[in-house]
Amino acid sequence: MPDEARRATTDDAAQPSHSGDCPRPEYPRPQFVRPDWLNLNGPWQFEIDRGDTGLERGLAERDLASEITVPFCPESELSGIGDVDFLHAVWYRRRIQVPDSWAGRTVLLHFQAVDYDTTVWADGVEVARHRGGWTPFTADLGQVAGQGVTLVVRARDPKDGPLPRGKQSDRYGNYSCLYTRTTGIWQTVWLEPVPQSHLGRPRITPDLAGGAFHLDVPVTGGSRRGLAVKARLSDDAGEITTERVRADLDFGVRLTLRIPESRQRTWSLDDPFLYDIALELVDEDDTIVDAAATYAGLRSVTIDGKAILLNGHPVFQRLVLDQGYYPDGILTAPSDDALVADIELSKAAGFNGARLHQKVFEERFLYHADRLGYLCWGEFGDWGANAGREGDNQQPGATYITQWLEAVERDYSHPSIVGWCPLNETRQWLHDKVTVLDDVTRGMFLATKGADQSRPVLDASGYSHRVRETDVYDSHNYEQDPAKFGKAMAGLAEDQPYTNAGGPDRPWSISYAGQPYFCSEFGGIWWNPDAGPDEDSWGYGERPRTLEEFYSRFEGLVAVLLDDPNMFGYCYTQLTDVYQEQNGVYRFDRREKFGLERIRAAQTRTAAIEKVDG
Repeated sequence: MPDEARRATTDDAAQPSHSGDCPRPEYPRPQFVRPDWLNLNGPWQFEIDRGDTGLERGLAERDLASEITVPFCPESELSGIGDVDFLHAVWYRRRIQVPDSWAGRTVLLHFQAVDYDTTVWADGVEVARHRGGWTPFTADLGQVAGQGVTLVVRARDPKDGPLPRGKQSDRYGNYSCLYTRTTGIWQTVWLEPVPQSHLGRPRITPDLAGGAFHLDVPVTGGSRRGLAVKARLSDDAGEITTERVRADLDFGVRLTLRIPESRQRTWSLDDPFLYDIALELVDEDDTIVDAAATYAGLRSVTIDGKAILLNGHPVFQRLVLDQGYYPDGILTAPSDDALVADIELSKAAGFNGARLHQKVFEERFLYHADRLGYLCWGEFGDWGANAGREGDNQQPGATYITQWLEAVERDYSHPSIVGWCPLNETRQWLHDKVTVLDDVTRGMFLATKGADQSRPVLDASGYSHRVRETDVYDSHNYEQDPAKFGKAMAGLAEDQPYTNAGGPDRPWSISYAGQPYFCSEFGGIWWNPDAGPDEDSWGYGERPRTLEEFYSRFEGLVAVLLDDPNMFGYCYTQLTDVYQEQNGVYRFDRREKFGLERIRAAQTRTAAIEKVDG
């Protein structure tokens, strides 16, 4: 990692005035780092506005009734609130002091994620609005160095209507595979000073065939006359190359950093090597106007028949379903170490990656996946569009495409992401009318392909495949008998794979067209060794009577997919128990359930599709 990034993520000196007990103190955007920043996590004034009448009642102008610990949502224990009822609107208020040393620079107020419709005021003036609970947004506070500023935030979280809420329960309590809700701020809030003309976050595209990185670097604010962007690429041995491109000729600035063959080192599962990239915005005299640090991994993802190749070689994707829930923080990890631990727990069980399921994970998770060598499929938390109408039940709106594009843009440069999946289990039967689901599924697929030509895109996981040119096809199959499971999955050899459907006359998907195929949800074996007969818990199928029966079932199901030469991967449900859903490899609190040796051994033998590579 770049020295600048190490300082910003580990050194409190990079934070001009954060207290020692600041929760989640680490740098929240580790792939685009500036040394000056201020963490605003910690105590904020807080008030629940159940009738969403707070603006009329003057909540934007007065002190609020209670206190909350940001960045934890009010439903969580760690927030200090712990109210799990529906919270139709919540308000936050905090008086901040902007450092004197930021004089002459514009101060940006960043929210990494707030659920769901957010309005922000600074000293009574509205400075930002944002819709969506998964992605970051920014407010421009202007040049306020040395000043005190009062921030007020209102987050509305409607109970009804189609909106992408992921696995958040639409009832008061948890049930089935729906869990405690998250309302309001649930990721880090922070300040950052930038000059009037400054760098935007780069899009970094690895080019393994050409031995290079291509950088698209936005330059925003103020005049660009005479400005140029410089990028310096380094590895462990020092500087490799420097490129300089004028920033005042073209709308976008593109640089290519070429790597001599002797310095080329691919990012892989066994060697997740990351190059350092230092960015500078300079004037005509080569004086630095703005600077930031980032990193990149040199790797490729391609398709060869039914195989997905990493750096030109088939790597069976042994994925686990990771929902990213925590007993005390709900969607928010209690610490940065907890993010690292989840990846390490997954790898200890023999998985080499994860479907990041029904949640856009915080950026630091992907940063750790990058540096630890862990494959990820980025997914949108799209559940919440089912309106219950026969044949036209899925009603995702334009906001689904908008919010998904924000997620793709945020995460584009992470080498750990090897595929995108905008939708999941959008069950709706296929008929001769074009529906909202057809339009939005195609819209999200095309938007993803337009934003990223470097990765495969799966139009929808499991159920309603509606895009004929989708790069990948999949199914979900929770059959618990390995013999029956194997029979169901055997049709792939004749290009007639298992597909999810609502019945013999109610198909959910268009037909398979020979794409790479994987079973992206299976297993989910129900096992809680401490559960009593009346405990409200569940998993898929009949609960094994003994631990040995669990192992035998797990090994049998995994073997069906590993031994299929046409299968490029799988995704086992799931990494941990989540509340009442007790089918995890680990308990909800991350304690072990099993002896991991057998689980790991069952998964880590060579898969049939990997043998093709010799």
